Amino acid sequence: MSAPHMDPAEFRRAGHAVVDWIADYWTTLEQRPVAPADPPGTVTAALPAAPPTAGGEPVEAVLADLDSIVLPGLTHWQHPGFFGYFPANTSGPSVLGDLVSSGLGVQGMLWATSPACTELETVLMDWLAQLMDLPQRFHSTGAGGGVIQDSASSATLVATLAALHRASGGRWRDTGIDRRYRAYTSIHGHSSIEKAARIAGLGADGVRPIQVDPDTQALLPDALRAAIKADLAAGDVPAIVVATIGTTSTTAVDPLPEIGAICAEYGIWLHVDAAYAGAAAVCPELRWSHAGLEYADSYCFDPHKWLLTGFDCDAFWVADRAELIEALTVLPEFLRNAASESGAVIDYRDWQVPLGRRFRALKLWFVLRWYGAEGLRAHIRSGVALAGRFAERVRADDRFELAAAHPFSLVCFRLRADDDVNAALLAGVNSTGRVHLTHTRVAGRYTLRLAVGSPQTTEVHIDEAWALLANTAKDLLTP
Repeated sequence: MSAPHMDPAEFRRAGHAVVDWIADYWTTLEQRPVAPADPPGTVTAALPAAPPTAGGEPVEAVLADLDSIVLPGLTHWQHPGFFGYFPANTSGPSVLGDLVSSGLGVQGMLWATSPACTELETVLMDWLAQLMDLPQRFHSTGAGGGVIQDSASSATLVATLAALHRASGGRWRDTGIDRRYRAYTSIHGHSSIEKAARIAGLGADGVRPIQVDPDTQALLPDALRAAIKADLAAGDVPAIVVATIGTTSTTAVDPLPEIGAICAEYGIWLHVDAAYAGAAAVCPELRWSHAGLEYADSYCFDPHKWLLTGFDCDAFWVADRAELIEALTVLPEFLRNAASESGAVIDYRDWQVPLGRRFRALKLWFVLRWYGAEGLRAHIRSGVALAGRFAERVRADDRFELAAAHPFSLVCFRLRADDDVNAALLAGVNSTGRVHLTHTRVAGRYTLRLAVGSPQTTEVHIDEAWALLANTAKDLLTP
């Protein structure tokens, strides 16, 4: 018996049903609880214990199970009341671009395996560099260029590998770790930096956490210089500094001009992680955050966080693509082809850890063409304004305090009370199902985070979040 393949006519009918289902989901999103309250194992218990034997189940049956089993067990990241972590938002154009990518099903590991997949991505990365006014050295028209990674974590890993290649004088690629190499980042640097160091063979102890300014939460250049000098004196090799534009806890901005000058002085690779806040650079008035970026050897940000492009899509640039390619290239016989050997094309397999790659550029292309520069700027400015509105509410209430500056669309705040009360406040507002916030620690104290990013979030949702917080606080503080 042959497999029941879905022919184009059946796909057309089922596809319309799926698009209608997604549109209905978006329409009803605000009425749903932001996060589920069911205990672990609820979804597992609702699913059959064995896979289906016979095929041909209608798509309507699958959609019905999506409604009854899957949706109740989701945290709805696109909900206008979702204020947790950082946004991971999508949009209609992004979903359509992903659909086209899935439908084409091309493999873009080499230029030769799908030329348009590579060339569109190269042009799009140059478009983004123009849109954000990134340094000219990152454009593909020179020695640098951009590529789409799956996440900023992968970008940090790739940057670390290229940095090790440089720091070892090229020996790393053939003989591996031959000395003790060091990576440096703020104590608020992302956890992916430690993971990259572990994968690359440096070990977690190979990462030097650098202290921050207690007021700005930004890395202290003098502390960085002292750590580098101490490692050099011990015979260790400083390989990479990861500076952050918009740290995870508070969106602090590390001082790139000073950090960059130190890296230039010692010949250390500088990678700039702007995973969340990089999107702000589409707005000229927010480009102050990128001052000093001309020092960077590599830079990344996630369009899948704050630029309306669905996960996964990290934009990663290098100033010298030859260094990256030399560190990562592996060329088995089955990949050899005339185009690659001509040197006239880009093979993105040499810019990443995996060999294979999806046509991620399509969803970004759809987003850029649908929204244009002005539409993207309007989205960023809306998030900043809504965060400012919420911060004003916090500032005006003597029971609360702001825990850090809010240059972008994240506000860190807390009650003027102990950690247990603040934890109870977070649990209380989240239990309503109307909002979802997360927490961090700032200067050792339990702190709530409200991150704006959903294109559906309006002043109404900000005001509702504040009302829930204020009323819950009243209940907690009333004897």
